[in-house]
Amino acid sequence: MTSSRDADQVVETEKALRRLIDRGYRFVHPRDADGEVLAVVGVRAHGTVIDVVRLEAEDDVLAIRMPADESDILEPRTQLWRSRGEMRVVIDELLSLGDREYAPRSAEARGCWVPGEPGRAKWLVASA
Repeated sequence: MTSSRDADQVVETEKALRRLIDRGYRFVHPRDADGEVLAVVGVRAHGTVIDVVRLEAEDDVLAIRMPADESDILEPRTQLWRSRGEMRVVIDELLSLGDREYAPRSAEARGCWVPGEPGRAKWLVASA
């Protein structure tokens, strides 16, 4: 039987994910060799930046803003902004960032999602 606290947490998680979807985040679900989901990863490329949020648990969420020309969005070399902690706090912080805040002037976020194995995709930054 599900407790009222568990049910409330599910509702909060759904609300948080809906807020990200409403802002244009696209999601991938990295899996291990056995097919188990490791995390839920949301990506939003806009202007000259890319925002990534990685949800591993309700109390273990990582969000990063990086330049659009970053070659590896899951392990970026350059981080313009970063937050880690509880889902509600991190997502509130991420969504409060301005769309152009921290944005370098050199590159527009260009690229595309390339499908892979079922449940997997990769964002490829355009090279030209």
